[in-house]
Amino acid sequence: MRQLDFKPDKPRRARKIISLLACLIIIALALVQTWKIQYAAVAPQDKTPVDIVIPEKSGASQIAVLLKQNGLIRSELVFRFYCSQSNLATVLKPGHYRFTRSQTLPEIAQLIAQGKIVSTTVTIPEGYTVEQVGRLLAEKNLVTAADWQAALKADYNFSFLPAAGGKRQQRLEGFLFPDTYNIELGTPAHQIVNLMLERFQKAWEPEMAALAQEQKRSPLELVTIASIIEREAMVAGEREIISGVIKNRLDKKMALQMCSTVLYVLKQDKPTLSIADTQIDSYYNTYKYTGLPPGPIASPGLASLQAALHPQKHNYLYFVAKGDGTHQFSATNAEHLAAIKKYQK
Repeated sequence: MRQLDFKPDKPRRARKIISLLACLIIIALALVQTWKIQYAAVAPQDKTPVDIVIPEKSGASQIAVLLKQNGLIRSELVFRFYCSQSNLATVLKPGHYRFTRSQTLPEIAQLIAQGKIVSTTVTIPEGYTVEQVGRLLAEKNLVTAADWQAALKADYNFSFLPAAGGKRQQRLEGFLFPDTYNIELGTPAHQIVNLMLERFQKAWEPEMAALAQEQKRSPLELVTIASIIEREAMVAGEREIISGVIKNRLDKKMALQMCSTVLYVLKQDKPTLSIADTQIDSYYNTYKYTGLPPGPIASPGLASLQAALHPQKHNYLYFVAKGDGTHQFSATNAEHLAAIKKYQK
């Protein structure tokens, strides 16, 4: 019997292999292209801000869900894959973020890993009261009036803070340190208060605290004096002089007769006080009651705190505004009356 000699069709087989390889290459290219699309911005021309808040202890999976729900990425799976491959999955940070749909997936992931949260810069001026601080923060959309009032009543663990109660209008008055702050949107009001108290602590301790103790003055007394200096001194060079006037009057047990303390009660600014103003029945009225008022009347800055601790030695007991921001200082009542006649026409 004759045996058939079978030979495969080599050219056709080669063509099949080539076709298969071509298909695989096309599929691979398609997958690469699809992957690139997944990485690309959802809407390259859309610059509309999109705010998201990533809670504490959120992992890549939870963050991916948030981003997808807000239309910032196309695929949760691709986001998780990118974070894993880029070693970002364990360094993604919580906070308030602001993105746009024109940002790519890698850009968004990198920003979250870097903690590029949204923050507002706010400067608390020297001499602001807690009420004014609250209004400023509300204008910046950082707090609501209700949240601010609740935060002022919260407990804060700082040794320099006076005990609750007493005749003070506000326990925290004077201790919310005036400075420039970068505050993340969505930060609770009590955390903002705590941040300001920490700034005060940094300025106060240890040097000023030690000096106050050496002078046998409590933080409350020193900050009260500093707050009066802050509100009375219009030029830097007069802070320590005014501090000396306050010391001299306290030593002689004279009423301080500081207009700023009465204005604190009135909650307004007036160029001069009326006789009726000086008769207001309030422990903050230093025309009516001797000694220091129950507490600070504003937040003093660093310079006023230093001036309170370093009163200038002189014999002045009075001062009157000249109208140009400076004051005329006098040692006697007769000199003071003459200065009033000269400068308050």
